[in-house]
Amino acid sequence: MSTRQSKNKITFNRVKKLNYKIFFSDLVKAFRGDGFFRRFTPIVRERISFPFTKVDYGRNKSDNESGGSQLKIWCTNDYLNMSHDDDVIDEMVSVIRRVGTGSGGTRNISGTTPYHQRLEKTLAELHNKEGALIFNSAYLANQTSIWTVCKALNDICVFSDSLNHASLIQGIKNSNSECKIFKHNNLEDLEKLLKETDINRPKLIVFESLYSMDGTIVEVDKYVALAKKYNALTYLDEVHAVGLYGDKGRGIAAKLGVADQVDIINGTLAKSFGQIGGYIVADSYLLEYIRSFAPGFIFTTSIMPSVAAAAAKSIELVKEADHKRSHVMKHAKYLRDKLTSYGIPFIDSESHIVPVMAFDSELAKSYSKKLNEEYGIYVQPIFYPTVSKKSARLRITITPKHNKQDIDELVNALAMVTGKMLPKNNTTESNVKFSSASI
Repeated sequence: MSTRQSKNKITFNRVKKLNYKIFFSDLVKAFRGDGFFRRFTPIVRERISFPFTKVDYGRNKSDNESGGSQLKIWCTNDYLNMSHDDDVIDEMVSVIRRVGTGSGGTRNISGTTPYHQRLEKTLAELHNKEGALIFNSAYLANQTSIWTVCKALNDICVFSDSLNHASLIQGIKNSNSECKIFKHNNLEDLEKLLKETDINRPKLIVFESLYSMDGTIVEVDKYVALAKKYNALTYLDEVHAVGLYGDKGRGIAAKLGVADQVDIINGTLAKSFGQIGGYIVADSYLLEYIRSFAPGFIFTTSIMPSVAAAAAKSIELVKEADHKRSHVMKHAKYLRDKLTSYGIPFIDSESHIVPVMAFDSELAKSYSKKLNEEYGIYVQPIFYPTVSKKSARLRITITPKHNKQDIDELVNALAMVTGKMLPKNNTTESNVKFSSASI
């Protein structure tokens, strides 16, 4: 068999039997050649020392015992450190001791427990909806829920933000529905596309309240108004917002007073709540349909009862954690101000996510490596396919365990590795807004 490689596409001579090992190895080789191959960093997030973590490559017994090198982590999505909360851990352990580790079945066949039901009730109340469904991940919840809704509506047209998460995109693709992509967070472009579509045709607007790569916060209320005007359903991903925004962490839709008007809201148990799993909340007519026809809900074992119990406990605590939310937002602003003073390019928003731009993937990897080896700082580089090519970055997230001294040390290190060694006297030039929608 002969192969010919053109950029990332592999073609092969079908006269000879296909060698699968060579074929897939060539694909990975091309991916490596483009600088996009990723390496895993095995870390140990010990509760007592966080935000310090230990890198453990397990080369030998002594490395395993010591945990390897110690780094300060700046890229966790355990936004409120709830995975380390004593009460949450106690809840999980007590349920494990009572009912064991696994759920024992799918939701339809012996896999629904009082812990699952309590969590779904808690989530519905959090979002002011009639009910909730738990999935094994937010990715799965998005993918299977969108597919299921679209399959039910003949000739549906989906309107999708250009920077939507991969799980949203995959759900749309799997449904084979027509999809019109609107410019990122551009209501005018969305309305233009809606106007061009028959008012009587089924429509679904798919978007996020907070875009995790840029930190963009969306005016959800205006999307809801457009949906009503053009008779469209709305599907909102609040994965990065729930727990951190709105009264008691109910999310951005709730903060803007429209959570009850969004048709389906997706969230995660894995970020602000520090567990694993995802969910949707909606009114009963949609939930009953999705639970009856969504393959990703029906044909899989349910999450562990202990995870459901720990998540419910975490939500209870997060609702009362205004001090943690305030700390994160205040220190994120402090970080943005420090970056501005040094002229370090970053995407400026009012969110808790602060992306420092490298643009080139190799440069992002170089920044990350130097921060790691020379300054004891762990920030994972983000590049294609997570973001568009030439928009590589270091995405920084603040937690309640980070303080101003930590931020000062981080920015000083960033200044050294990026070559921005001196604070700017005139800070206006460095306060430029970058967006992966335009770079």
